[in-house]
Amino acid sequence: MDPSFCTVCKRNPGYFRREYEGSVLCKSCFRDSLERKVRRTISHWDMFSPEDHVAVAVSGGKDSLTLLMILHKLARRFPRTRITAVTVDEGIAGYREEAIDLATKYCRDLGIEHEVLSFEDLFGSGLDDFLKNKQKRMTACSYCGVFRRKAINLAAKKIGATKIATGHNLDDIVQTYMLNLFQGDAERFIRFSPVLKDPRGLFLTRVKPLCEIPEREIVMYGYAEDLQFQTASCPYMTEALRNELRSVLNKLELAHPGVTFSAYRAMLRLRTLAEPSLAPSHLQPCKSCGEPTPFEICEACKMQGIDSVIPEIPA
Repeated sequence: MDPSFCTVCKRNPGYFRREYEGSVLCKSCFRDSLERKVRRTISHWDMFSPEDHVAVAVSGGKDSLTLLMILHKLARRFPRTRITAVTVDEGIAGYREEAIDLATKYCRDLGIEHEVLSFEDLFGSGLDDFLKNKQKRMTACSYCGVFRRKAINLAAKKIGATKIATGHNLDDIVQTYMLNLFQGDAERFIRFSPVLKDPRGLFLTRVKPLCEIPEREIVMYGYAEDLQFQTASCPYMTEALRNELRSVLNKLELAHPGVTFSAYRAMLRLRTLAEPSLAPSHLQPCKSCGEPTPFEICEACKMQGIDSVIPEIPA
């Protein structure tokens, strides 16, 4: 068999080589294979029910647009399932505008409702302005991550969603795992799950349908689907330890195909071993904004220096 041809259909020229399984896939078989892997992940982790209203976090990047496209295809089979895209404008000048335009375009083309909220609307200033007026105790990514999570939660509640779906891919998840390890955050290190739910209902369930899809395959899926996505990197990303970890893990995967999957499986195994001793996180309403937090004041409110006013979600 000619190695330049698809090892599945054996007819079409190869489009993508999966080094970790030794297969070559044509464009059609690659696309079908990736979508099938996502469906299998959703089914295995019981991520959705037929009547869910899913808030899909859509930034305009490759991961979130791929997730939106695949969930839109799946939703055709479940007419009672509702999808709404949620986009957060962090207020990063010269970077965010293009991504928001792309998110808006695809939502319009697919007929998907689209909710856009900004840091300025929710927290009084965008990230650029916030960083100018604050002593930087942490990286821009640390501030942004806390505010983004809160903004997505607030947007999902505003639209009446039952689940939040994010586009975290396999590489993202393993990088986060390693970050937690290096930062000594044992609690987060062992609590990882593709589905984060609270049996008390204090926060909306979050799911990661792309958790077993490598970043490189998401890029190639985007090309196969002729997706336009933002290719420019965030101007703040060079500040983060994650960027260095990404480079190291990419080199390891190139030299040892499949090592990223091995790390992911180890994460799940550690979670299984630790689960019997894991108590539910102690959560209570933030005294400032009312959002669930293990502290009296949530991290976002602490960063803002707010301790008494409950912010209103823009109508």
